[in-house]
Amino acid sequence: MSELVNRVITSLRTNHDTLVAVLPNLTDDHLTGPSGASEWTIAQVLSHLGSGAEIFAKPLARAAGRPFEEEDNQAVWARWDAASPIDQAAGFVEHDGAVLETVESLTPEQRDSLLIDLGFLPEPVPLVVALGMRLNEVAAHAWDVRVGLDPNAGLDPESAQLLVELYDGPLAFLLGFSAKPELLADPARVTIPGGGLVVTDQVAVTSAEPADATATFEGPQEAAVRLLTGRLKPEYTPEDVQVTGNVTLDDLRKVFPGY
Repeated sequence: MSELVNRVITSLRTNHDTLVAVLPNLTDDHLTGPSGASEWTIAQVLSHLGSGAEIFAKPLARAAGRPFEEEDNQAVWARWDAASPIDQAAGFVEHDGAVLETVESLTPEQRDSLLIDLGFLPEPVPLVVALGMRLNEVAAHAWDVRVGLDPNAGLDPESAQLLVELYDGPLAFLLGFSAKPELLADPARVTIPGGGLVVTDQVAVTSAEPADATATFEGPQEAAVRLLTGRLKPEYTPEDVQVTGNVTLDDLRKVFPGY
């Protein structure tokens, strides 16, 4: 399992460094302009990621036996919401960087054995689950920032491949929170790049193509992963993406409205 944890940490670092490289070139107009998240500006996306990192740092430190300051989540969000766009961007760099420094310093034994109490799940989860959930969030919102600057931006390819593996493994439960399989008239087993998507009364992602596929998603893997988080709207869909078979791309968009 530590190999998978290592890959997740590397992917988190890649997304962080990509955003850090972009931020110095952003003007106030950029920061207050639209992002790929329909209701948030670029600065608000960075605020969401930064406040999330600050909150995540506490259960991570607790599990690793490191000191931390307690603060109610509502107070954290209120402080970030009140910050200026430039401070929201700077805060993201600081707090997301601090989380990365913590996880990168964990020993192999800790990476295998730590259990993280996130507070909103029934019980503590292995580090790979906690970090996988963080990657799911970071990869999607890093794209939100980048697509606000470049409408042709795609999800980080390595993150996309890793997320397919995680959805087929320790994050198998995650799409149950956001997907709406009941909106699909008939069950579908869709081949996607590097795996499959099965929609019945539940949703499952597989890292192998379904042998009895009823439909095919053609296009880059990153686009298929963006579909799962509601980030494959028509204006952000590459020209080579198409779905053939017993469902359409619009059908699948309804199943994955995003967050």
